[in-house]
Amino acid sequence: DVYRTRFGRTVTEMDNATFTHLTMNTNPLHFDDCLTAQTKWGQILVNSTFTLALIVGLSVPDVSQNAMANLGWEDVKLPNPVFVGDTLYCETEVLAKRESRSYANAGIVQVRSRGINQDGKVVIDFTRSVMIYKKGHAPHDDFFPAVEEG
Repeated sequence: DVYRTRFGRTVTEMDNATFTHLTMNTNPLHFDDCLTAQTKWGQILVNSTFTLALIVGLSVPDVSQNAMANLGWEDVKLPNPVFVGDTLYCETEVLAKRESRSYANAGIVQVRSRGINQDGKVVIDFTRSVMIYKKGHAPHDDFFPAVEEG
């Protein structure tokens, strides 16, 4: 199966600055206009780990909404830069699935996700393995608080 997000997410200056400073990334390519104006990019580059986090987040409704745990990310590639103002979309392909040997109520799914910008350029490409509850086994399946009347 291949899943494509129903909507994109435009990266803002606040997204990049907040994520960069929260993670204490001191590379000025992510926050120094004067320095980046002198680079081949000519502008601030969006923090690549923000790009990873955003694309993983965009894939949650289709891939890992019922995950027990993320098991790993592999082969992360960043073929094109992301800039403030870019809108990113996610396309995820299921590569493999199997029963979990440790948990009878879960399976392991391996997917390949690609972040694609508004121009159709791939900005990130990676594989991810996720342990997912089987249908009817997620602790939050069908949870909705009882409405208190009166």
